[in-house]
Amino acid sequence: MPKISSIKDLQEAAKEKLSKGTYEYYTYGAQDMLTTSENCAAFDRIQIRPRVLRDVSKMDTRVKLFGRTLDSPIFVAATALQRLAHADGEVGAARAARRRNVVYSLSTFSTSSIEEVAKESRNANLWFQVSFFKDKNLTLSLIERAERAGFAAIIVTVDMPYSGRRLPDIRNPLTVPPHLSFSNFEPVSQSKHTDQEEDEWIGHHVVNGVEANLSWDSVTWLKRHTRLPLLTKGILTPEDARLAVAAGVDGIIVSNHGGRQLDSVSATIESLADVVDAVQGKIPVLFDGGVRRGTDVFKAMALGATAVFVGRPNLYGLAYNGEAGVNLALDILNEEFTLAMALSGCPSLKDINRTYVQHALAPLSRL
Repeated sequence: MPKISSIKDLQEAAKEKLSKGTYEYYTYGAQDMLTTSENCAAFDRIQIRPRVLRDVSKMDTRVKLFGRTLDSPIFVAATALQRLAHADGEVGAARAARRRNVVYSLSTFSTSSIEEVAKESRNANLWFQVSFFKDKNLTLSLIERAERAGFAAIIVTVDMPYSGRRLPDIRNPLTVPPHLSFSNFEPVSQSKHTDQEEDEWIGHHVVNGVEANLSWDSVTWLKRHTRLPLLTKGILTPEDARLAVAAGVDGIIVSNHGGRQLDSVSATIESLADVVDAVQGKIPVLFDGGVRRGTDVFKAMALGATAVFVGRPNLYGLAYNGEAGVNLALDILNEEFTLAMALSGCPSLKDINRTYVQHALAPLSRL
């Protein structure tokens, strides 16, 4: 295989290494995958308006969030079952994020536990993603464990009262190998006396345990029960952005779940500016969905994002070469992003604004 030089190269390499079921689980979205495709395609309808003759001899990509200074605004998103890609799994990805001094967010449905990731990554900049479970004590216990382990923020997913209709999951349901498990549920289920009972307990909470009877009061309730900054992930409209601010959250992540929930919703990059305007600078707005190039990061930052998350590029990096593959993915994106900043005349993040982008009359086309 030629040298890996882009996230697209990593995806092709990952496809060769992963089983068909795992690749489809990681890559595919809901139904016709219109939104999954649009998340990437919408970036191509945005052009960069570079400025010239600016001093870009010294570049600064640092960003401050919740009292911490991070070296880049490119963070690693929470995704489930990362050890399906490689034995390094969540631990390896967290170590790669630590090397870059950026945020790594851990999914509730991970194959490495909260405590293991914190210990083995030596307390990287860790955020924990949690869902609302019907068993409120389970939700709170997961958050309390994250707090004790040294995590720095909580992300609550708000766009998943039910799982989206993903056709590969229906046609050929993913089977988790016996040597892997949803590790964050094991300590809670230790009172079970047999392996079968434990499997049934975990399966119930993973498949059927997410609460559908939710409101903004649910977010307010969760906010009262954590001392950490709380971000809502899954906001796409200015109406919900204003409600999030009113509920007292500390940040918003504009996301459509990678197109894995409701198909035909807008691309996240198309929703970003409206959410940023609605928030009026009161809390940071982060971005998730479709980032495959450093120029994508630049466009999201220009439209008001404080930072961006990458999910599938992390999984492709893991599949390619474990922790080293995630290092490569982050290196590629950061190199491309820094170059985009320099060639656009922006030596620091604070220089990037909406004057640097415009919607194209006709979409650009990626080779």
